[in-house]
Amino acid sequence: MESLATKKPHAIFIPFPAQGHVNPMMQLAKLLHSRGFYITFVNTEFNHSRLVQSRGSNSVKDSPFFKFQTIPDGVPPSNPNATQSVTSLLYYTQKHSLAPLHDLIRKLNSLEDSPPVSVVISDGIMSFAIEVAEELGIPEFQFWTASSCGFMAYLQFVELPKRGIFPLKANTVIRFTDENDITNGYLNTLLDWIPGMKNMRMKDMPSFVRSTNPNDIAFNRWLEEAQNNLKSHAIVFNAFSEFEHEVLEAVTSIFPRIYTVGPLSLLCKSLPENEVNSRRSSLWKESNECTDWLDKQGPNSVVYVNFGSIAVMSDKHLEEFAWGLANSGYPFLWIVRSDLVMGESTMLPEPFVQETKDRCLIASWCPQDQVLSHPSIGVFLTHIGWNSTLEGVCGGVPMICWPFFAEQQVNCRYACTTWGIGVEIEHDVKREQVQDLVSKILEGEEGKKLRNKAMDWKKKAEAAVIEGGSSYNNFNLLVEELLQMSLNHRKQCG
Repeated sequence: MESLATKKPHAIFIPFPAQGHVNPMMQLAKLLHSRGFYITFVNTEFNHSRLVQSRGSNSVKDSPFFKFQTIPDGVPPSNPNATQSVTSLLYYTQKHSLAPLHDLIRKLNSLEDSPPVSVVISDGIMSFAIEVAEELGIPEFQFWTASSCGFMAYLQFVELPKRGIFPLKANTVIRFTDENDITNGYLNTLLDWIPGMKNMRMKDMPSFVRSTNPNDIAFNRWLEEAQNNLKSHAIVFNAFSEFEHEVLEAVTSIFPRIYTVGPLSLLCKSLPENEVNSRRSSLWKESNECTDWLDKQGPNSVVYVNFGSIAVMSDKHLEEFAWGLANSGYPFLWIVRSDLVMGESTMLPEPFVQETKDRCLIASWCPQDQVLSHPSIGVFLTHIGWNSTLEGVCGGVPMICWPFFAEQQVNCRYACTTWGIGVEIEHDVKREQVQDLVSKILEGEEGKKLRNKAMDWKKKAEAAVIEGGSSYNNFNLLVEELLQMSLNHRKQCG
């Protein structure tokens, strides 16, 4: 006689092993678990160790119908306390994780006390899972954890070489140097042919276009990953229709089987309290003092600074940010990772520490979704990664954008133009600009406009996830399709 466990639809989740990807994958896994799915969540061995180190063994402890497994990533040994290189992960996971994933699913299918895997949900840049699912005859869904506008930009990587735009010319200053050093204006090239995206320039495209090498590993891997998503059964986006409607319509015209179910952090607020839903997936140990400190600050008065889990900077830029924040005169909460500075430990200038000790809190990590929802936060200085963008929107907080890499440039362009919630700071940051932008947003008319727009988007995001909202309805449709496909797969397997 079958047990309850063996009757459940079984979804296996394959996140890309970086913080900004693991978080939304975990949120979606929790939501499906709440709808009766048996979940297997697959971390890499490296991230499994980091989770145990940062949150204790309970962070990866199996719960009823929610299990954890690991596969190797193939990346050479590195600092166990630091984020791995995204480019290295893209390269090595493709080569070394496919066979272990195949073996893992076959092992899970042989267990008598759990149901066979009936659907594979893999990260949009772990598309090797499509091949594994096809070999095993299992339905496969891709979850694009970044922005929809970023996805459309990556789809254009096929077009850029055809149009003679990529690779960059040899005399073009590339990567993240100051605009004033670019003598030929190449990155200002207008890209007016991208479906659903207006006024895009070369500089607004994902950072991997900034290469003079036609065989650039990162550019070609992202090109391949984006195109591979179009081979899946469907693509799930952590987005809500109202926020990216033009680009989503354009994506749908290319690939109609999409589900927009975000912001997932808001959708998860409806989940009941239990062991699974209380679990957080932070690879960094979160500070418990952040919200207590924020409780002592005035409304809309605090500058919250966090450049995410991957961005790195020079010690010069760190110092410029530090003194810009100090000279602004406002209280600030700054998340400073141990690996934030390139090639060395992160050390803030001692005079800065002494001058600001009574009006700042420096922490190594925090529960950002909670911080950005705190009424004391007045502005968010961010790398404009997609999770940070959505969490800022959910908090109704205007942003100062300092994009680092990948599609953060795309997000920045949209935040500062289409969405009207942010301003960009030059990559070669100067303390005067930091001070000026903080003051303008917290004191000036421009800041009021940005805050009002951010609050408008917050209300629209909240409306999207409540009963009858676009993301609420789309999630229900996703669940229905996953259940039907799981049932069909079960019948085929006998």
